[in-house]
Amino acid sequence: MSARTQEATSRVLLADDDGDVLKALQLLLKANGFQSQAVRSSAAALSALREGEYDALLADMNFTRDTSSGAEGLELIERALALAPHVPVIALTAFGSVELAVEAMRRGARDFVQKPWENERLLSVVRTQIALARALGEGRRLAAENRLLREGGAAPEIVALSPAMRAVVELVERVGPSAASVLITGENGSGKGLVARALHAASERAEGALITVNVGGLSESLFESELFGHVRGAFTDASSDRVGRFELAGGGTLFLDEVGNLSPGMQAKLLRVLETGEFERVGSSRTQRADVRVLSATNADLRAEVEAGRFRRDLYFRLNALEVRVPALRERAEDLSVLAQAFLERHAQRYRKSLDCFEPAAEAALRAHTWPGNVRELDHAVERGVLLARGRRVGAADLGLVTERGGAPALDALTLEQAERVMIERALGRHHGNLLRAARELGLSRAGLYRRLEKHGLARPEPHAE
Repeated sequence: MSARTQEATSRVLLADDDGDVLKALQLLLKANGFQSQAVRSSAAALSALREGEYDALLADMNFTRDTSSGAEGLELIERALALAPHVPVIALTAFGSVELAVEAMRRGARDFVQKPWENERLLSVVRTQIALARALGEGRRLAAENRLLREGGAAPEIVALSPAMRAVVELVERVGPSAASVLITGENGSGKGLVARALHAASERAEGALITVNVGGLSESLFESELFGHVRGAFTDASSDRVGRFELAGGGTLFLDEVGNLSPGMQAKLLRVLETGEFERVGSSRTQRADVRVLSATNADLRAEVEAGRFRRDLYFRLNALEVRVPALRERAEDLSVLAQAFLERHAQRYRKSLDCFEPAAEAALRAHTWPGNVRELDHAVERGVLLARGRRVGAADLGLVTERGGAPALDALTLEQAERVMIERALGRHHGNLLRAARELGLSRAGLYRRLEKHGLARPEPHAE
């Protein structure tokens, strides 16, 4: 597609309360082949994003009811990205408002243009951001297709060769399209957030936003503001209005992580909105409706917490219309090698390293480990291995796996040849590649160590002072 053809098919949403500004922008964009729609309020901009398709949003930072702080524009950026995360937002700021431009970028704007603008600068920014968004979108599409081919049509990104994980995928496929609240349980690092994303992707709300909040990490004082928002002046530090997570997730899904850590006071406040579907921003008397599907997750045994009186029974049943338990990694051994290879490919690309696979000893060490940290621990171990690997394969010593007692990988799970290789890799690692010192530790001559390096296909370290 030529640049001119691409512009002719590009649709830009313009949001500014100044009619003359909107007219000037529309004339400039039309003269350069763009289609555009103009609105004069942030509310109208959000409505347009819900109802139509746009390739970019060019938004002023100040509207009629707030002409200097930029609060409305910043709020518009957050809400626009929640509604249409792949539409690039370009902020229009007053000349010299550097701090506001920086804050707009921090909130998610892709770029900014100062008023009065230079036509070429504005057109260049619009073209660049639309082209970049399309390239990223194509990349996401291809990645999604590749994942589905690799996983045989399973839920997005979920590796499910094991019977335990296949059961989870089948449950996600059955309950995902419903609006039911789902409680996702499992150990830390087992992939509860991934299951939440799969449930959202399988739902009728998949085009809406998936908003995640770690409610267990919120203090009592921040809980209401974070979930329900606040208005300016509601408390000492409330210098501007804030949109809460329930509002941001409107039309989509709200994922409440670590719900088992909620205090009794927080539980009561959450229960009220789940029962009535209504909430108010802190400091406001205007009641709003919560149009969200609620997913939640915990690593705690909520049934036991209910019986012990530490978690409200009525809240538990509100959250738990259906429970999905994510198995620990040790319960899904069939998935281990596929997950490890996927992490290796991802981190190798990230760190620009040419790596093909794991050494046999590394594969054995991966199988022997108990994985108390589950998939998250596996990801971190493979990342470490990619960073430390010297050749084209990741060795056992590169992974740095330890047992719960603080020891090294379990050698009793390895063959004699694999154990010999692991011992050599460890000795070389401890002595930073110094062959003479490593040989002495292993009870070998330097020539004997050379022969074993060749036998196991290990790269000879760079010469060191010996």
